[in-house]
Amino acid sequence: MKKVSVVIPAYNEVEAIGATLRAIRERFFCQELIVVDDGSVDGTGELAKKWADLVVQFPVNRGKGTALQTGWQLAKGDVVMLLDGDLRESAAEAAHLLYPVLDGACDMAVAVLPPSRTKAGMGLAKGLAHHGIRMLTGFETAAPLSGQRAMRREILQQMGKLDKGFGVEVGLTVDALRAGYRVMEVPVLFSHRETGNDWSGYCHRGKEFVAISRTLCRKWWEGHRWSRNGL
Repeated sequence: MKKVSVVIPAYNEVEAIGATLRAIRERFFCQELIVVDDGSVDGTGELAKKWADLVVQFPVNRGKGTALQTGWQLAKGDVVMLLDGDLRESAAEAAHLLYPVLDGACDMAVAVLPPSRTKAGMGLAKGLAHHGIRMLTGFETAAPLSGQRAMRREILQQMGKLDKGFGVEVGLTVDALRAGYRVMEVPVLFSHRETGNDWSGYCHRGKEFVAISRTLCRKWWEGHRWSRNGL
């Protein structure tokens, strides 16, 4: 039987992390649960210790990519699942994301979440990610920015190092497809905190857009270099 590790990066998620971890422990089976507290100042890490097998606490915020990199390298599972810390009770739905990988239907399963309850932003970051992934790989994705994923450990080992910041999900998809792995999108009834139409929300989406642009440019250059060298 394949061992499953769940890795959760968390930054100031004290209001949600307890419910998320409890749902995983009580309603979804995994052999290892790792939380990487990315410099939280609200007690997220201390609360996570009640439920997680391992809690890594960064003294300062280092970004989602670094948190995920640290977490998966410590994980011992044959299958590694990446989940956000704000899923609360809906984290129990993670089993639906895991089955396609365990059954051999794909190498990486990406969750497609239900439509947002409220309209926020103009969809620029998502649109950029969608078109960028299609341009670089030919893959039509419905959830280019989804952080909820399950994958064979081999994929992460081959990639070596994940992209930093908000470009990590786009980078994961592009690298996996380019390496010949099978990526499947799976509808899962996850729910999480949505970015609003306030100044903070627009700043977040702006940073996300810039990070995705950098990741796509880097992936294009890598592909161009490999093609030019005949690799």
